Amino acid sequence: MGNLPEPRTDEGRAGLRAIVGAPTRALLAFDFDGTLAPIVEDPALATAHPDALPALARLAGRVAAVAIVTGRPAGVAVRLGGFEAHPELAGLVVLGAYGAERWEAATGELSVPPPHPGIAAVRLELAALARRAGAHLEDKGNALALHTRRAPDPDGAFAALRGRLTELAAGHGLVLEPGRQVLELRPPGMDKGAALTALVGERDAGAVLYAGDDLGDLAAFEAVAKLRDSGVPGLRVCSGSAEVPQLADATDLTVPGPAGLAAFLGELAEAMGG
Repeated sequence: MGNLPEPRTDEGRAGLRAIVGAPTRALLAFDFDGTLAPIVEDPALATAHPDALPALARLAGRVAAVAIVTGRPAGVAVRLGGFEAHPELAGLVVLGAYGAERWEAATGELSVPPPHPGIAAVRLELAALARRAGAHLEDKGNALALHTRRAPDPDGAFAALRGRLTELAAGHGLVLEPGRQVLELRPPGMDKGAALTALVGERDAGAVLYAGDDLGDLAAFEAVAKLRDSGVPGLRVCSGSAEVPQLADATDLTVPGPAGLAAFLGELAEAMGG
């Protein structure tokens, strides 16, 4: 298949063949931070890799659907990704808050669930914890994330905060989602795997690709594996980093971060004749 890298698993190779062989049946889905966008110290300054959007635009007209599945609020991901500025991505779907929020490029409509009372209950304490640890609190509205990347001791702060956030999650009916130097409290009931599976069914996709870089993407990788068991070929792509090396074992193909993913997407478009 031209210059495309070869997945390390038989299932991944079959998934890639199905995607390239029948692109109009394929759903391509991606995490945002660390996958399409490089990780940065200030999450408010994250932007998509400069080669990612042109590659997505080339693919969008050839596949059944392109989707972003992110822990970010959907509207924030749209703004940071610059997705509204690309008419070629008119069919794009952004599933934010692990699938609880949805934005449709075709209509510009954004749907957001009502706020969870547990988030309001822990907001002040998380702000105080962030100040003491030298961490950064990202308020997502219906979720709260403590980033330790800018703390004097990022790993130490992460370990120290994890226990308290575990207690807060249990006490307020929330889920603790650990990631790359980030600890997030969010409402239960949705994860990236459930969101991806629902979208595959909605679009009647005949093959699926999911790319991610962090622990929150494991549910989506597991969903691809289950879809393959049910007869839907799939490819799991890891946007590799030294921070989460174990993710490579849960995927079929590893590329070197967002730059590597953008290059892979360009090669995929070429293989599809685009």
